[in-house]
Amino acid sequence: MNDAHCPARGEGFRLTRTGGPHSRVAGVSGAASVFLAIPLAIVMTGCAQAPGSAQAKLRTTPRSMPSAVHAAPPSTTTTTAPAVPPQPGWTPVSIVTTGVALDEQEMTTPAGAPVTLIRFRAGQVSFALHPGSQDPPTVGVSLGANAQPQIGALERGALLGAFNGGFKVSGHAGGVEIDGHVLTPLVAGMASLVIDTDGSAYIGVWGVTAPRHGQAVASVRQNLPPLVLDSRTSPLISSTGAWGDPLHEVALAARSALGQDAAGDLIYAASMHALPVDLATALLRVGATVAMELDINPEWVQADAASSPGGTLTTMIPGQNQPAGRYLEGWTRDFVTVDVAQRIR
Repeated sequence: MNDAHCPARGEGFRLTRTGGPHSRVAGVSGAASVFLAIPLAIVMTGCAQAPGSAQAKLRTTPRSMPSAVHAAPPSTTTTTAPAVPPQPGWTPVSIVTTGVALDEQEMTTPAGAPVTLIRFRAGQVSFALHPGSQDPPTVGVSLGANAQPQIGALERGALLGAFNGGFKVSGHAGGVEIDGHVLTPLVAGMASLVIDTDGSAYIGVWGVTAPRHGQAVASVRQNLPPLVLDSRTSPLISSTGAWGDPLHEVALAARSALGQDAAGDLIYAASMHALPVDLATALLRVGATVAMELDINPEWVQADAASSPGGTLTTMIPGQNQPAGRYLEGWTRDFVTVDVAQRIR
């Protein structure tokens, strides 16, 4: 496998404003793992330039949003400002009664490929980890109604989105725990998406910053060591071999990652043609201090979103030709759902 290409000095990235009950998060490798998002009020390396570097060229041309994803019309019945208003540089995707729940923007890699970033606002959404119908294995495990390979009726009405999980269990990239059941052993030192029983989530390093003292862990999804830690890219960022086996050994592959910023927002990043450093750089540009790689390759990198709870899911990644909403009927790999903040269980 060839080493990933690190951007040379001066190559930089151009950022495009787009305008407008007890388990740990587990995931599957290589296939179609998915994470779903739902609003809070309902039931769900070293070669990158440092953040703020002069190598980052900002573009202010707004990008059109998918037709099925739109912001709610302004209210004419109240003048109260939403708790989470739109933020410059981010385009609202999903809006709930308390404001923006999901927003997005796009970055362009040095090779000219788009990287889509979807931000799940802290306190506005809750998360749930779902196993796949094939991976990870759940034989002999009794998972709750809202921790099945398909999205249940109670969660469906609160669903705001979904995105893929990590590598298949056979990839040995870390463990998985769902709904309080450890499906594969958790591994110290692995980057981990940890979901609490209240639906909140954060990214930590297992055995170091996760789990947090006294935390009521519901689910855990691990996948490789951190891609970004303490606002710095992994020392192995330039080695594609450290980040999975891309299809046909082509380094510029479909890739996905999940980061978290200082405000607690989770930020999903994906591109159909990217290097590991591309996703790390994109996440650093929008303030992520920690990040983990998720699944790679075209079949499995996918994120869908709806403009309101229970609405029509639309594919958010340019070039992803898989049908949106396939997670609803039971995907073959694990995924995460995003719901409105108060998840129905």
